[in-house]
Amino acid sequence: MAAAFAAVGGKWKLTLVYWLAHGETHFAGLRRRAAPISAKVLAEQLRELQADGLVERVETGPVPAPVVYRLTDYGMTALPVVESVRVWGGDHLRRSDAPQGDPAAGCVDEVA
Repeated sequence: MAAAFAAVGGKWKLTLVYWLAHGETHFAGLRRRAAPISAKVLAEQLRELQADGLVERVETGPVPAPVVYRLTDYGMTALPVVESVRVWGGDHLRRSDAPQGDPAAGCVDEVA
């Protein structure tokens, strides 16, 4: 668990992997999608994902050409984790919105 959390834990890493699964994009594109994230934190998260081999940074030409980020083949192996967390998050939101004791929410009033 510790190794997995080190690679994809944190507030933004799974989200970045999810967005990059839909296609490569440049820094500004990621920044627009993640409106509350600061440029500094986004850059740090991308560097950490690069260091773990999940994301690659591709220079598209001489400066000031945009830099493109994309998932590596190894990064693609994290997609089942991302999808599981996404599905669980949706279920959690629905459960949180359901009234307490509602069987559809998975709540149990009594323990057998």
